[in-house]
Amino acid sequence: MFFLYARERKKLERLCRYIARPGVSEKRLALTSHGKIRYELKTPYRDGTTHVIFEPLDFIAKLAALVPKPRANLTRFHGVLAPNSKHRIHVTPAKRGKGSNTQGLISKKNVEPPENEHKEMTWAQRLKRVFNIDITICNHCGGAVRIIATIEDPLVIQKILAHLDAKSGALGCANQLPEPRGPPQARLFD
Repeated sequence: MFFLYARERKKLERLCRYIARPGVSEKRLALTSHGKIRYELKTPYRDGTTHVIFEPLDFIAKLAALVPKPRANLTRFHGVLAPNSKHRIHVTPAKRGKGSNTQGLISKKNVEPPENEHKEMTWAQRLKRVFNIDITICNHCGGAVRIIATIEDPLVIQKILAHLDAKSGALGCANQLPEPRGPPQARLFD
């Protein structure tokens, strides 16, 4: 475990600068007169190349390639915490690892209550968590809604959406207000 105390200001500042540093040095980055991006290499290549020139879109693509995928495990564990360690189940809270199946069969008597077990989130729970959309509550009456089916076939989805568009167009015509008109003529009321 790593500790750094507040009284060690120089070390704390150095750590903060290290953590907040960008992936590319801005000092070595420049824009050419032709609108291309020139990046000066920290150490020249074997063939003597000291700069690399990119089109702006290519440069952004190279930067995007450096960004890891969401929820990718970038930390590698060794020893007891390694994924294949037979002792991992003894030191991790989730009790997962190599040998967890055999340990689980032996200790069926000490089963934890269901509320402590890890359960996968449902589709509705994920929508609520990510987009703050609660599809389990009716928009009109506030009552509970039950999901009875999910449609995943693209052709069926397309037919349903086309039908709903046609239906909403017909309903829209019936509920539309009449075209606006000018004020009545004064001579009609004389």
